[in-house]
Formats: sequence, C-alpha cells, structure tokens
Amino acid sequence: MESRLNYFGSPLAGKVLKHINSAGKVVSESTLPAAIQELVKIRASQINGCGFCTDMHTKDAALAGETQQRLNLIAVWREATVFTEDERAALELTEQGTRIADAAGGVTDAVWANAAKHFDEDQLVALISLIAVINAYNRINVINQQPAGDYQPGQFG
Repeated sequence: MESRLNYFGSPLAGKVLKHINSAGKVVSESTLPAAIQELVKIRASQINGCGFCTDMHTKDAALAGETQQRLNLIAVWREATVFTEDERAALELTEQGTRIADAAGGVTDAVWANAAKHFDEDQLVALISLIAVINAYNRINVINQQPAGDYQPGQFG
C-alpha cells in the first residue's frame, strides 16, 4: 500500500498538523491518565480502520508499559476482565463519540453519565477533545491511505 500523496511532506499539511498537534499536546498534558489516553487513541483508530494510528499508538502504549494482553483485548473490551471501570467508561464514550453517524442520537445520556461518574470536568473536556483529535488524525490517514507498520516510537518528537 502506498499513500495517495506525501501528506506529511506537504507545507500546507504541516500548517494543519501544527494546530492538531497543539491540541493533542494540551490533552496529553491534562490530568486524564496517560494509559486511558492511549486506550482511547487505539480504540478510535481500530473503529476507523486507521492502521497507521493503530500501529503508532499500540507501539507507544507498549513502550509506556501497557501489557500485550490488554493491547490484544482493546477491540473486545466489553468481554475482557482486564480493564478498570474508568477505562471502560472512556472506551464506551470513545466508541459512541467515534460512531456518531451510526447512532442518530450521538452519545447517549447513560454513557455520558457513566463517564461523568469517573472523570472530573477537566478530564471530561480532555476526553472529548482527545476523541475529536484522534478522529481527525484517523480521517487524514485513512483518506490518504497512509501505510501502517513502519512507525518507530518517538519518530515524531
């Protein structure tokens, strides 16, 4: 598979990515736990079929200490016993926030209430923002058919 264009080499894309990266940095520096941030990025990327981001974030999560067992079970988190209640709430919000078009009502009140039980207001803002940012990255990479598999942790700084 080859990308449709050299998106990462484009000066215009560089300007766009600068702003998306800035938003991502704000979220990464928030009080939302880093492990939950990686789970959210991986799950949204799986749903969107973004191999590039799935490759990147599973490698980054493993380097940060995430276990192979948990990485293997993210796609089936409902059936897995290895995730905490707050991780489950974040994963459920991620799924509904990513699949907006699949559910006429968007995120349900029940899913929101569950997330609000586990996260404070700043963490909820970070979680919503992270879901939006990773979905933006997924769409760029899927539309461009960005190949997956060659990512090296830390290659983007």
